[in-house]
Amino acid sequence: MHPNILRNLLFSLLLVGGGMLLSSCGGGKDTRNKMLVSVRDQRMLLVRDGKPVKSYAISTSKFGLGSQQGSNRTPLGRMEVAKKIGSGEPKGMVFKSRRPTGEILKPNAPGRDPIVSRIMWLSGKDWHNKNTFRRLIYIHGTPEEWRLGRPASYGCIRMGMKDVVDLYDRVGEGAEVRVFRGSLLQTSEGREYVNKNRGAARLYGLVSSP
Repeated sequence: MHPNILRNLLFSLLLVGGGMLLSSCGGGKDTRNKMLVSVRDQRMLLVRDGKPVKSYAISTSKFGLGSQQGSNRTPLGRMEVAKKIGSGEPKGMVFKSRRPTGEILKPNAPGRDPIVSRIMWLSGKDWHNKNTFRRLIYIHGTPEEWRLGRPASYGCIRMGMKDVVDLYDRVGEGAEVRVFRGSLLQTSEGREYVNKNRGAARLYGLVSSP
């Protein structure tokens, strides 16, 4: 075989092999991160490789809990991040129909309550919440940060503008989300986080304020 033909053949094989390696290494399902969402505490705990990482104030639905279509309730149970939307957009970017509008809001902007900053679209993994994706249940940012810490949403899990960007950058598609009625203190990860974090312990009244 002519040396040039052999060289080109080897180069083509390297390109194909490299492309296969890249496709197998990137974009896989996130199996390392999990988000525990406590309805009682109105807080989310991010867990990575079984270890608690960070806690965020959130808001679940003001209409209560459930998976009924059109109920505006937050579903309970196991879910996962099906789609991430908003990469690279500035904090406070307003989204309509999951598309950036170009308008940017500041925290607690008066008279407005759109979806902002980032969207993590959830899909249900339990039989009773299988319609979660179809119901358009998201983890997303809200400008109404003053409402965080109490039920205030229309079914989604709301976060602060900065917090939702931080979470978005830490987790990938496929990351597990578990929404439950009780306190984070009822989970081993929640107890570990509180034991190691004085601020969290103070939040739960386990230590007195300085």
